[in-house]
Amino acid sequence: MSLFGKVEAEIEIKASAFKFFEANSKLVADLPKHAPNFIQSVDLVEGEWGQEGSVMCFYFTFDGKAVMSKEVMEPVDDKNHSLTFKVIGGILLELYKSFKFVVQATPKGEGSLVRWTLEYEKLHVDDPESNTMLEFAIGLTKDMDAQLAHE
Repeated sequence: MSLFGKVEAEIEIKASAFKFFEANSKLVADLPKHAPNFIQSVDLVEGEWGQEGSVMCFYFTFDGKAVMSKEVMEPVDDKNHSLTFKVIGGILLELYKSFKFVVQATPKGEGSLVRWTLEYEKLHVDDPESNTMLEFAIGLTKDMDAQLAHE
C-alpha cells in the first residue's frame, strides 16, 4: 500500500462550465449561497478573491461536525475552467500529510461535466482512502448545480 492516493469523480450538471468555474474561483465568497447544505462561510485570509495565491478558510460540516479547512488557490486556468486548492491547515491536515482539490468543468451539451480529482498523502499506510471527501465534493457539486441552474 502507498501513502499517496488519488480519487476522482465526474458529475454531469445543468449549469454551464463557465458559471460553475466562476462560482468556485472569482465568486468563491458566494459558495455558502450556492451550496448552503455544505459550506457555511468562506473567509479571505490573504490575497484577492479568485486570484492564484489567495488564502481562504472554508467553514463546513463534515461527518456531522463543524470544521474548517485553510486553503491556498493554486493554478487557475480560465481557458480550461480548472483550478486547484491546496490545503494548508485545518481538519484535513489532521487526517492527511498533504491534500489538494483539483476541479475542472468542461462544456457538455447545454450543461457541463465537472471532474474532481483529490490528491493526498496519508499520514499512515493503513489510513483509508479519501472517499468520504470525494462524496462531499460530489454533494457540493450537486448542491451548487441546483442553485446555479436557476440563476
